[in-house]
Amino acid sequence: MSSPKELRYTKEHEWVKVEDGKVRIGITDFAQEELGDIVFVELPEVGTEITANEPFGSVESVKTVSELYAPISGKVVEVNEELNDSPELVNESPYENAWLIIVEPSDVKDVDNLLTAEQYDAMISES
Repeated sequence: MSSPKELRYTKEHEWVKVEDGKVRIGITDFAQEELGDIVFVELPEVGTEITANEPFGSVESVKTVSELYAPISGKVVEVNEELNDSPELVNESPYENAWLIIVEPSDVKDVDNLLTAEQYDAMISES
């Protein structure tokens, strides 16, 4: 399992993709694999300010509930409403259909401080 090279990653297993100055956020394939079958996703409302390294929502699986940690600070401008009815998309398509939120970052350069795909893959191979 290798991570898409064009994304950046957090140690808490979120991924980040910069698109037109905004940031799309989701959880990694590794994270969904560890969690098992996702049954519920709790996400913030549009307009919510999120803070880097602070929880912004949660993912509930048949095994556990895990908090989602913001990779960067900013304002939520879009939420993936499809996950309300189809949380299993996180298991089926973590990088395409199951993005969680889109954020207008306080500073898009903060993304540069996140892990590269190579660094993330090295981290999860050690766990």
